[in-house]
Amino acid sequence: MLATLRRIVQEVNAARDLEQALTIIVTRVKQAIKVDVCTVYLFDPAQDAYILMATDGLNPESIGRVSLARGEGLVSVVGETEEPLNLDDAPIHPRYRFIAETGEVYYHGFLGVPIIHHRRVMGVLVARQYDKRRFHDDEVAFLLTIAAQLSGAIALAAASGGIRGFAADQEGVESRPIVGLPGAPGIGFGAAVVIYPPADLSAIPDRQISDVEGEVAVFQAALEAARGDIRALEHRMGDSLTAEDHALFNAYTLMLSSPSLENQTIERIRAGNWAAGALRDTIAEHTRVFDLMEDAYLRERAEDVRDVGRRILARLENTPRDERKYPERAVLVGDEITASMLAEVPLDRLAGVVTVRGSGSSHVAILARSLGIPAVVGLSELPVGRIDGRELIVDGDSGTLFISPSAKVREEYLLLAREEERLAAGLAELRDLPAITPDGIHIPLYANAGLLSDINPSLHQGAEGIGLYRTEFPFMIRNRFPSEEEQRQIYRQVLEAYAPLPVTVRTLDVGGDKMLSYFPIHEENPFLGWRGIRITLDHPEIFSVQLRAILRASIGLGNLRLLLPMISDVGEVDQALRIVRRVHQELCGQGEAVTMPEIGIMIEVPSAIYQIDSLAPRVDFLSIGTNDLTQYMLAVDRNNARVASLYDSLHPAVLRAMMQVVVTAQRCGRAVGVCGEMAGDPASAILLLGMGVSNLSASVTSLPRVKWVIHNFSIGRARDILDEVLALEDTRSIRRHLDGILQQAGLGSLVRAGR
Repeated sequence: MLATLRRIVQEVNAARDLEQALTIIVTRVKQAIKVDVCTVYLFDPAQDAYILMATDGLNPESIGRVSLARGEGLVSVVGETEEPLNLDDAPIHPRYRFIAETGEVYYHGFLGVPIIHHRRVMGVLVARQYDKRRFHDDEVAFLLTIAAQLSGAIALAAASGGIRGFAADQEGVESRPIVGLPGAPGIGFGAAVVIYPPADLSAIPDRQISDVEGEVAVFQAALEAARGDIRALEHRMGDSLTAEDHALFNAYTLMLSSPSLENQTIERIRAGNWAAGALRDTIAEHTRVFDLMEDAYLRERAEDVRDVGRRILARLENTPRDERKYPERAVLVGDEITASMLAEVPLDRLAGVVTVRGSGSSHVAILARSLGIPAVVGLSELPVGRIDGRELIVDGDSGTLFISPSAKVREEYLLLAREEERLAAGLAELRDLPAITPDGIHIPLYANAGLLSDINPSLHQGAEGIGLYRTEFPFMIRNRFPSEEEQRQIYRQVLEAYAPLPVTVRTLDVGGDKMLSYFPIHEENPFLGWRGIRITLDHPEIFSVQLRAILRASIGLGNLRLLLPMISDVGEVDQALRIVRRVHQELCGQGEAVTMPEIGIMIEVPSAIYQIDSLAPRVDFLSIGTNDLTQYMLAVDRNNARVASLYDSLHPAVLRAMMQVVVTAQRCGRAVGVCGEMAGDPASAILLLGMGVSNLSASVTSLPRVKWVIHNFSIGRARDILDEVLALEDTRSIRRHLDGILQQAGLGSLVRAGR
């Protein structure tokens, strides 16, 4: 049975469309368990009925024409109970329904199993026997496994215009979105333009060479040509980008100029492999480091490295440039889209960006936000190969995509787009105003950043400082630890850009699954491993060099705040503070005019919550990292599409944990800020005001909306709302309650579809 199952799965995966997949399933299942009839009914929400979509044994002309209304027949029983129904004499069941138009007779043996995708019943797979027959447990398990394999394909069809598949004309069918992650805010309308990488590194074989030096010269020429391509793309973007935004392309240039990339590839060529094979292995070695990282921001850098490799390979292969013409409103779609791919599209024709992989930390998402182009990323169920040229609606605020939307959905989103324009105009008026509540309380709004390209958008959106600056990237793009002076120059640029506004610099957060190629770490469970403050405390020589660079970068500016990540124990804080004070004293002794900054800790590990009364007195401030705290509190990987619906910082347990942190810290006289997605959510911002947090730090695109909330809710009103929310028991009720409050306050335009 297992071998049969494997063969069926292979055939289904190779099917050209859903119709063929269903036909394969009913035919193979009928043969495998030797039944008279096998059928698939799919649930159509538009008709509120189960539609016969495939059969082997009944009249094929009934496919698509026969239906069972919700609550009708044994098929509905399976859908209602969401479990198998195994009957040896089906006609005696009170819910049995005889359907003459299918050409059926009174089949007695009946086995139906639900087809479920993400907790939603998509349909029912049925096997039937003329004679009385009770199906064996292994046969039931076999059908359940087949149904589970089928569920994803059906979900894709439903999301793309109804259960009748990927037909071009689906105007009469209610559209259902494919849900991913927000990449860049806004609503985009346009035609899908599917982009594929120009060269495939994984397909390159090993090949022996005789002229080593000639092959080295070929590689170096391709490398230089790739550098020229990036410079040309950057020039093409022209005035659309600020000087700081060009840092995205500088990152590409830096990788192309990296001695490690060039030298390692040449070493492999000299070892006997041709240039393409040597390049393949070098890129694989570099990307492996990034792919294993937990931090989404750093993990996204792997695709940048792969893109660099593809561009060099394209030059090695003399691959011609893609001269395709783009429609007036093009939505760029791909498995992975890089910033350089996006740069190849005329900006006046670019309406949106959609990717199967990636997160809001990917370079293409960062660039899309800077350019004001809506983007949805992480659409793991997107049928990329089937949607080229199809009409799309990109909802970058909620992270959803509509394929061939119905007229009703299109009309709703056109209305939302007009509301967005009015909202943007209103928010622009608030940009230069401080975030002050109606009762006069100032709540500073800070921006999260990690690249120099993040800085300029932060200033344009009215950020009052940087609430979280990640320091990992300079460590990731080198084949060694960056020197003290290299680090100092980078940190100085950030601190100078915001002076005298505060900049909170988080110390190095690598280790565990965020490995450096030159500092390998092997662990069975990297999510709970050697990382963050743990590794820097175990290697004070690394920690001290970074601290020296940070402190020296702040000389004469006075806007530095130091933040320690992943604190889980008071001993970690004590040891870190001793090292900071020692480094400060050493620099002063060397004549450096450094000042001791405020020092804070991130609260993102549950153990820290229950030690706040001991932790808070030791530092100057606390910063709650809601992304990791929510992930650890709920045991949900926020980047896993299968459990993404369970990840929500408005979970009652998360809110109560945060309340405990804020109340205890305030009792100790310490300020508490919040960084992460929660700080950028207008509905959540109301609760954070009520809790009494001192400041909020979020992505720059979120700042104007949060500022609007602060301008409209007094602290007293926010506290009352917090009390109401804490009495609720589930996330959905909390979200619904907060959305209703925003509507009542006349801020309904902040409540976006799908949120």
